[in-house]
Amino acid sequence: MNTLSLFQSQLDTIAQGNLKIIERVPEDKLLWKPHEKSMTLGRLAQHLAELPHWMNRILDKDHFDFVLDGFKVPAPPASLQEILDLYRTKYAAAKAALANAEGINMDEEWQMRRNGTAFTKYPRAIAINTQLDHMVHHRGQLSVYLRLLDVPVPGMFGPSADDRH
Repeated sequence: MNTLSLFQSQLDTIAQGNLKIIERVPEDKLLWKPHEKSMTLGRLAQHLAELPHWMNRILDKDHFDFVLDGFKVPAPPASLQEILDLYRTKYAAAKAALANAEGINMDEEWQMRRNGTAFTKYPRAIAINTQLDHMVHHRGQLSVYLRLLDVPVPGMFGPSADDRH
């Protein structure tokens, strides 16, 4: 299995779990957050839904600059359907980007920057892997939010405690 095939497989596996947990988000709790410093439930689910777009950013050019490339935190989601639509769009685009990445040097350095200053520098393959891990990290956060709201948490790497009952 080559690196691109591995990333495609990992993305598919992670995305399936992401969808299962996003679908459990209660629409009437989108503004809820467990702590003052935390994201709202809706923003966290929206962030998880948008994360696959990093595959495109990593494969399109050798860096992304939050300031110079005009990154803006999106407006809070108005509905669960909006989050699900975002997820489907970003996941499909990420799959296409990986499917069309043959010939891109995965050992080439990729940087994340803020106003011209790099704060991460990784080979492209590590950058992609880091973003896949980033999705799993935020999915874990989302599972805690759901648990605190007493929403059954779906299994993502096998059954959850809620799936067994």
